[in-house]
Amino acid sequence: QVQLVESGGGLVQPGGSLRLSCAASGRIFSISAMGWYRQAPGKQRDLVTLITVGGSTNYADSVKGRFTISRDNAKNTVYLQMNSLKPEDTAVYYCYADIKTSARGTYYTYWGQGTQVTVSS
Repeated sequence: QVQLVESGGGLVQPGGSLRLSCAASGRIFSISAMGWYRQAPGKQRDLVTLITVGGSTNYADSVKGRFTISRDNAKNTVYLQMNSLKPEDTAVYYCYADIKTSARGTYYTYWGQGTQVTVSS
């Protein structure tokens, strides 16, 4: 009933930039927080950044000053602008959104399918 579709991953050289997008669709009553996690091979999935419905943000120390999260509430979409990319940013990036599908429901976390970001020369 709810889908999150990501786009924008790919291969980029160190120092380059990428912009990820994640659009939520389906039976959506309201969305609370949205954000991004990433998972490198052999490692756990870690929070990269999140943004509340009011626009407050939080970033992992490793990406502060390089990554910027934003959202378009009218489009149910969250973005991740990644600048000054480093090889250690290589990972599968997953978006998430806390979504309520009815007025009386509770918020549930939905996930995107993941998009590969590879930073390499």
